[in-house]
Amino acid sequence: MSGFDPLFGALEEDEESGPDPERIFWALDDGVPYREAASLPDKLPEVLPFMSSRDLVVYPNMVVPIVVAKPRSVAALDSALSGNRLLFVSAARRLTGEESGPDPVYPVGTVCVVAKSFRGPDGRSRVLLHGLFRGKISRWTSRDPFDQVTFASHPDFAHSRNIQAQALMRQILEQTEQLFRLNPLLSPELLSVIQSIEDPGTLAYLVVANLGLRTPDLQKIYENRHPLRRLSRVLFFLNREISLLDAKRKIQMDAKGEIDRSQREYFLREQLKAIQKELGESPDGNDELELLSRRIEEAALPPLALEEAERQMNRFSKLHAESSEAGVVRSYLEWLADLPWKPPAPLHFDLAKAKALLDLDHLGLEKVKDRILEYLAVRVLNPRGKPPILCFVGPPGVGKTSLGESVAKALKRPFIRISLGGVRDEAEIRGHRRTYVGALPGRILQGMRQAKVMDPVFMLDELDKMGTDFRGDPYSALLEVLDPEQNRHFSDHYLNLPYDLSGVLFLATANVLDTLPSPLLDRLEVIEIPGYTEEEKKEIARTHLWPRQRRENGIPSRRMELTDEALKKIIREYTRESGVRSLERKLATLCRKVAVRTLKGDKKRVRVLPDDLDSMLGRSLFHETPEEEKDLVGVVKGLAWTPTGGDLLFVEATLLEGKGQLTITGKLGEVMQESAQAAFTYVRSNPGSIGVPEDYWGKREVHLHVPEGAIPKDGPSAGITMAVAIASAAMNRPVRGDIAMTGEITLRGRVLPIGGLKEKLLAARRFGMKEVIIPFGNERDLPDVPSEVRESLTITPVRKMEEVFERAFSRNPAESHGI
Repeated sequence: MSGFDPLFGALEEDEESGPDPERIFWALDDGVPYREAASLPDKLPEVLPFMSSRDLVVYPNMVVPIVVAKPRSVAALDSALSGNRLLFVSAARRLTGEESGPDPVYPVGTVCVVAKSFRGPDGRSRVLLHGLFRGKISRWTSRDPFDQVTFASHPDFAHSRNIQAQALMRQILEQTEQLFRLNPLLSPELLSVIQSIEDPGTLAYLVVANLGLRTPDLQKIYENRHPLRRLSRVLFFLNREISLLDAKRKIQMDAKGEIDRSQREYFLREQLKAIQKELGESPDGNDELELLSRRIEEAALPPLALEEAERQMNRFSKLHAESSEAGVVRSYLEWLADLPWKPPAPLHFDLAKAKALLDLDHLGLEKVKDRILEYLAVRVLNPRGKPPILCFVGPPGVGKTSLGESVAKALKRPFIRISLGGVRDEAEIRGHRRTYVGALPGRILQGMRQAKVMDPVFMLDELDKMGTDFRGDPYSALLEVLDPEQNRHFSDHYLNLPYDLSGVLFLATANVLDTLPSPLLDRLEVIEIPGYTEEEKKEIARTHLWPRQRRENGIPSRRMELTDEALKKIIREYTRESGVRSLERKLATLCRKVAVRTLKGDKKRVRVLPDDLDSMLGRSLFHETPEEEKDLVGVVKGLAWTPTGGDLLFVEATLLEGKGQLTITGKLGEVMQESAQAAFTYVRSNPGSIGVPEDYWGKREVHLHVPEGAIPKDGPSAGITMAVAIASAAMNRPVRGDIAMTGEITLRGRVLPIGGLKEKLLAARRFGMKEVIIPFGNERDLPDVPSEVRESLTITPVRKMEEVFERAFSRNPAESHGI
């Protein structure tokens, strides 16, 4: 049962209630409230009824209302009321349901007088206690039916009102004033009472009773009999309470300021929404979080990604919209929503139409197109298979990138191309971690976002142009991307989630394979794309390049005509390349010349003839001089392979007086120098094969030179060329000017096979050679050479140097031209 008393306040059931702090007051000048209720005896009895108090230490001169509910405490109160109204009250050490005894209470307490008592209908008593003086329990005299104790007075030690005591009291008064300013719940009248106290002990009790301390702290202060130490302890707690209240006030002010700002922003946003709605500029439900949630739901994320998205959205909802962290989370959620996650649709395409499209876009390259069609057919029959990664390798301008575009067009898929030339940072592939400012996913996921589907055609262009430095190894990062076993769970540092790349059709391009690491090269299926023949270039120019340049330069077909003879001269004398980029640039130059004429008022039809090229394109760049076409002594034409295709290599040899030494110039690599030494050793060790005396080389030395000394050259395939040049100089016999050769030589005169045969034969035809000597071991590579090239050249396979000498020298030794 509970009730309310006008003096004692709310009553609680079955508990001995502590005082209401607002109802504690003090009796001063020996004035005791309700003194008429009792007359104190002149001599105090030795034995008093005992009652414990909960969460309360009753100080002398303190008047406090309490509620007495326990049976033993009620019996002690009744005994006091029936006698002299005195009680010994001590604070309980701990709150338990047991009866009071010697252990649960502190021995130092207060002798109190019951100023007033009222018993309610529930059996509990509301009592007003007035503390008289401090005492200490000597012994417990009785436990039944209530506690009785004998006590002794426990007064303070004697002290003098010295300077230290006055300083402490003044400091306490100043801090108390500050406490009352910080705590509006404290009554100003109480501050006036405190300021009027002159006794150090009373001041300490009165201040500490209003600090809300725990019972052990209050009891420790009460038991201290030294007034100055008690004041020092009170000052410590007073300063601590002021610090706590000051910190609380600052926290409340900051929180209030933040709430006020948030409320102001909320009202402004609501007003802005209302204005936008009136103007018709913003549809309903345009809240940013709601919009992101809708986009995430529509993206159909897998379970792991959806869980991460929900976690980030929960974070975003708790962040301030203008904070930097909110911007990072917003960007991450937008990337999750923008990336394609839905499984791709089944692949359908017409094989015949795909082949027709490849033939239309690319002339020749039959083996390459057949391999692409095989690849596509397998993907249709087994969409969940592990397809190889195709890598197109060949010189610049042969159409490697455009092949990828044609594949995407045939499959009706988006085509994404990323150029890897110059990439040195691993983060370009795997992305940056979100802890960095301005972090973004890598180029792989950026391309997937652009494609909007999970099965685009992805072209990794210029794969061989990447590098490594302190920022990481992008080649190693590509190992996961280009491995069908791993790219199903590709991990980007920014996304930090597995992303499925198994449906992507990866294609790569490169000019050379020397710079690719072997682990990456092992993941690629290399498809070599050779250079174009002259006929193929003419057809490409007529079908693609010439119409495109006329269109881009605004020249109608009726305004300009390019004859076949002029086109042939451009290919032979103005462009020597494996691809067609330089050829297209020359055609663009012709169109620009005609465009200038048109703006000057010349409306005549222009027909470009071979004789017009000098005035329109300048002098030809690759015209063969008569000396190069003659049969010369010590000058031999070799064939070389370069990243841009095949080329013709001149090797010169001359004899000087000396002691059989060999001098090599022309910026030759280590392998090529070794080939020159092997060729010289073979010629010196076989004097009979070239018709010179055995002591011939003891008085002569050879200077071997390869022109264009600024260009590095290397490789073993010029071995037989160098041997023929040395032998020609020794015999003073000219070498045929219409023959070229390639092959590696051994010390016994064997001719070993070489690489790049197709490109070398294309170069020989381009330079107008009539016959080419090749190693017998390369005869199996001739089917890969276009038929028009094989038919225009006399190709002679050889096994030994004797066969080379037989074919290389001029039939008429008298036609000798010294160097």
